[in-house]
Amino acid sequence: MDKLKVWKEELPFDERLKLWDARAESAKEELPLKELKSLPKMVGITEETRRFLRLKSLWWMIRKDEGASIFLSFMRRPFYHLSRLIRSYFGRFPMKEEGDFFLYGVSSVNAFKDLLKEKNTVLVAGFSYCHKPLECPSGRFTDRCIRDPANLVCRQCFIGKAMNQLPKGYTVPVIIPTVHHIGRKVFEAIRDNPGKEVIFLITACEMTLRMFHDYGNMAGIKGAGVRLRGRICNTMRAFELSEEGIKPGLTVVTEDTQDQMMVFIHERQKAESTF
Repeated sequence: MDKLKVWKEELPFDERLKLWDARAESAKEELPLKELKSLPKMVGITEETRRFLRLKSLWWMIRKDEGASIFLSFMRRPFYHLSRLIRSYFGRFPMKEEGDFFLYGVSSVNAFKDLLKEKNTVLVAGFSYCHKPLECPSGRFTDRCIRDPANLVCRQCFIGKAMNQLPKGYTVPVIIPTVHHIGRKVFEAIRDNPGKEVIFLITACEMTLRMFHDYGNMAGIKGAGVRLRGRICNTMRAFELSEEGIKPGLTVVTEDTQDQMMVFIHERQKAESTF
């Protein structure tokens, strides 16, 4: 029997990763993917885009809220959400940075690792579509992901690797095509898990992490955003095109950051086995 079919049940975590990485290398030889050959120089958000960024993000949230799903979730606890949003605007819930991790409601990467161990939590683990491979069998601009260990593309994809390690009990995996999609998933997790604290680990470009951190504060959730590198959005026009599925360039999670994310996933996996 192919070890990858039983690896989650039988192999220790480190051995599973070694097996996955070995199979990724063999898949690369059999079917090389188009990939980002080298990281371009990091380009930050343009000064023009930074102007009134919070107003731009608020207008985007209102204008693109199809079916008013975010608004209806907001109205389930309007005074709570509005008070937290206002407090976030005035800096009461600061965002902290540590390497490629943007931290919301936690003081450090180690504090986030501890949060993953808390029994009364539900983790939303989200991965932006823009670091799917161009050859993704599920398509890029979609919330689908087959994450099939037998598929040559999935074997080389960090999302596939991470998804296959995530525990299933109190973790909600999400592929993120748009900001509103992850917003709906977060509110659904809050609604479906009364009495539990919803936390998150999501990958996104720096611009998105800065634009929409107020709405995580509004929902009352803590977590970590993982900054993507590569062909990221740094203007409103690039962001708008990305939200419409027009994203020909690849983004990546750097290798060191991938390793740290796998540490997080391992900690969550160990913790959920005791829940």
